Amino acid sequence: MNPDLLGPLMFAAAFVFIFTGFPVAFSLAGTALVFMLIGISQDLMSFHLMSALPERIFAIYENYTLLAVPFFIFMGTMLERSGLAENLLKTMGILFGPLRGGLAISVVVVGTLLAAATGVVGATVVAMGLISLPVMLRYGYSKELATGVIAASGTLGQVIPPSIVLIVLADQLGVSVGDLFVGSLIPGLSLSAMYILYVVAVAIIKPKAAPALPPEERDMHGWQLFKEVMLVMMPPLVLILLVLGSIFAGIATPTEAGAFGALGAILLAMVYRSFNLKALIDTMDATAKLTSMVMLILVGSTAFSLVFRGLYGDIWVEDLLLNLPGAEVGFLITVNLIIFILGFFIDFFEIAFIIIPLVAGPAATLLAPLFPEALEPARLALVWFGIMIGMNLQTSFLTPPFGFSLFYLRGVSPPEVSTMHIYRGAVPFIAIQIIGLTLMIVFPHIATWLLTVTSSGY
Repeated sequence: MNPDLLGPLMFAAAFVFIFTGFPVAFSLAGTALVFMLIGISQDLMSFHLMSALPERIFAIYENYTLLAVPFFIFMGTMLERSGLAENLLKTMGILFGPLRGGLAISVVVVGTLLAAATGVVGATVVAMGLISLPVMLRYGYSKELATGVIAASGTLGQVIPPSIVLIVLADQLGVSVGDLFVGSLIPGLSLSAMYILYVVAVAIIKPKAAPALPPEERDMHGWQLFKEVMLVMMPPLVLILLVLGSIFAGIATPTEAGAFGALGAILLAMVYRSFNLKALIDTMDATAKLTSMVMLILVGSTAFSLVFRGLYGDIWVEDLLLNLPGAEVGFLITVNLIIFILGFFIDFFEIAFIIIPLVAGPAATLLAPLFPEALEPARLALVWFGIMIGMNLQTSFLTPPFGFSLFYLRGVSPPEVSTMHIYRGAVPFIAIQIIGLTLMIVFPHIATWLLTVTSSGY
């Protein structure tokens, strides 16, 4: 067998296993085992290389940054079970109700707040689908607009911090979680603003597709409405500001801020009178399952990457990416296209653990010249690259026919909403996200400006 083919074959074999539905962690570990034996039999690698595997696995479990993952999962799950989404949607609906498209605008605002408070895409889409979709349909909203705005707003948890996606990407790229959080703030909020502008445009062009809430449904006005808005919005906003503010100010690490956020989520659930033993057990159970899945995939990907490097697959990938036509432009187009397509079929954890370690080196080499004014151009380039990947994954979450957010929404939609309604509704928001992604590629400082003014390291 041609030794130069083993790396590409190993990469292809792993994805064949994954696409057949075999668990990702076992697909990666099993592929590593098979190709390790092939490599040893061909005298291309030594069995002693595998002695590094236990050390790498222990390093994963000692990784202080990854400890933030269960804390933020716990925080998001507890807030989701506390009734936060329901309270926010009800109050924001009344606040924006007098406006055409007001209910859709309220969904975007709540989706943004939930993204910053929970960071859990599936839970956000399901909660808003259950609560706001029947209301929007009852008052005459277009099915396409109603489903599209819910699915798109729910995916904002991918790029608005504290996002679990960004925590994992930071670990795999070898950059600071805080830097990714700071850098993603402007792109994430810009997407929210673009969604709102689209809703306003639809309300102006097609008033019947986005009517105002009838006066009899707006049972709060003036001071009473203001007080209700403050009571509903202030607790999660304070929690968000404390968690993110402590990270941005350098007072706490993301792990410490995550622990504080988990405690704050329990206190908020108590404030909303939804905290009980069952809620706590369910939240802990969901956190343990998701965290265990992440860790198991990470162990499998570690075995895969060790054997892949032993077979010189990393050199093959680096040579391939560094010699693409168009240099950094060709690299960006190729990587974004690969991640976008993979996002249809596999979860972002798998993409982060398989693809990102392979492209991080070429990304630092090719993209650093885009930031000649920075003190650490390679570091800044990787932060920008990580935010771009997060936005790309968000787009793939929405794209028919395999977008995960569309599946979540389909599962909770009433019978009169068809799958095609959801697909058609998602298309304008996909276009908005592609515009946002393109702007960030053309103008990298959208993602790095806040970093350059807050960190002397850049």
